[in-house]
This record gives sequence, C-alpha cells and structure tokens, in this order.
Amino acid sequence: MIPHVPIGEWVADAIDWLLATVPWLFDAISEVMSTIVTSLTDVLTTPAPVVWVVVLAVIALLVRGPWLALYAVAAFLLVVSLELWVETMQTLALVLVAALIAAAIGIPVGVLAARHRAVSIAVRPVLDFMQTTPVFVYLIPAVFFFGVGVVPGVVATILFAIPPGVRLTELGIRQVDREVVEAAQAFGARPGQILREVQLPLALPSIMAGVNQVIMLALSMVVTAGLLGAAGLGAVVVRAVTQLDVAAGVEGGLAVVLLAIYLDRLTASFGQQTALSRVLGTRRRSRAARAEDDAPARPAVEEPALSAR
Repeated sequence: MIPHVPIGEWVADAIDWLLATVPWLFDAISEVMSTIVTSLTDVLTTPAPVVWVVVLAVIALLVRGPWLALYAVAAFLLVVSLELWVETMQTLALVLVAALIAAAIGIPVGVLAARHRAVSIAVRPVLDFMQTTPVFVYLIPAVFFFGVGVVPGVVATILFAIPPGVRLTELGIRQVDREVVEAAQAFGARPGQILREVQLPLALPSIMAGVNQVIMLALSMVVTAGLLGAAGLGAVVVRAVTQLDVAAGVEGGLAVVLLAIYLDRLTASFGQQTALSRVLGTRRRSRAARAEDDAPARPAVEEPALSAR
C-alpha cells in the first residue's frame, strides 16, 4: 500500500511559520502595494474622463498611428457611456503595477538564464510549473499571506504574469548571432558591455514581445482578482455572475475587451519603429537631401596631364 505523503500539511506548516516569523514583511509589502495602486488610481480617476481619453489617443497616435488613436477615442468614450470609467481606470492601475513588477522580475531572470546555463536549468521547471498551474491556485498563497482586497489580487497577478517575461527574454538573447558577440569580444568588449550594447539591443523585439505578454496575462487575471475583493472591472463581472445580472456582466466584459485590445495593440509596437520616429526619420532624411542639393558643387579637380617621355 502506498503511504500518504502530506504535502498539503507541509505547505500549511511552512505558511504558518512564515506568518509567525516575518509578519512585518507581509505587512510592509501590503502597505507598499496598496499605496502604489491607490495613488495611481487617484491619478487616473481624478481628472475628467475626456482628459485621459485625449491623452490615451495621443499616445496611440505617436506609438502606433491614427487608426489606433481613433479606436482609443471610440472605445474609451463607449466605456464612459457605460458608466464604467472609474472601474476601468482601477483595472488599468492594477494591471500597470502588476505588469511593471512582473517585468522587473522576469527580464533580469531571463538575462541570467540566457548567460548562465545552470540558472536556465534551474528556472525552466519552475516556469513550467507556474504556466501549468490553474489560475485559481495562485489565489491560495495570496489570500493566506495578504487576506482579501487589492493587494492579493496584485500579488496573484504578478506571479501569474512572470513566466513569459523570463522565457522571451532568454530566447531573445540566445538568438543573438554568435558572430556578432565574438566580434565584440575580439574588439575587447567586456561581458557587461556586450550585454548592454550588443545583446540587449538585438534582443529588444523579443523582450518587448515578452512585456506585451506580461501585460496581457496581467489583464487576464482581472476577473480572478475580483474574486479576492480587488476593485475594478473584475469586481463588476464577479458581482454580475453572483447576482445573475446579464446586462452588467456583458457591459463589464465588453469594457475588459476594449481595454485589452488597446493595450495589446499599443504594447505590440514596443521594440519597433513608432509612427513618431518614422515621421521624424522621414523629415530628417528630407532635410539632409535638401542640404546636399543646396550645397555648392565642388570644383572638379583636373588630373595633371602625363608628360610625354
């Protein structure tokens, strides 16, 4: 007969030990997270909605182009008409904070995994475990350590969104041509210089694709975070499901979709040439061409005649 392995009891004992040993650590994390999310939410909700609609449309225009700017205006005005603007900004604040922290953790770990095989071997099963773990499992440690509210929602979202940042950063750096790296080494570049000036710039499209996936995964956790008491569109959807309110559920889900499309199209341009840089590059080339045309022609230098022998 196979003996029972009390893994759950071991984990529960470990959680109890941590809560009894370092409660100040979890209180500090909770206070910092709550302050950051609340402050960003106040920044996003204090001005009139039209102000932020214009700002988001201008950002889309500069980064992606006029079509995304038109979409931003139409989508966010629709959110305002649905009377879900505050909830949408609360969701945006939660997503931005969680995605920023997840990227700040995932990108350095991906760099280490790309440069050190031992780190890659150690990190890979952890990432596999994180990516195959059901979403609701992330709620267990978040609730145990931080209770209910916005903080466990942010923590669960961070844990859920880290893996693509690590994987795509490692992939991008590993795909850098070895001949380019060897050429930099031949010129006497140190490992830190090669990383900063060769590998990271060439791997930037892959790294930014990882950031895009981090943001998308963070947004996908919105509804789950609403189960923990986090404010925003997740709370709207959860409340609609529990009350069987079809209209509120459809409107809340539509607002999530509109925000997701905007963030996806916007962040998909990271690491690529933006609309603004294309315009500035075109003007710079045209000015250079005009300057070359206006420059006085250099007098032709006559070759000396060969003297007859």
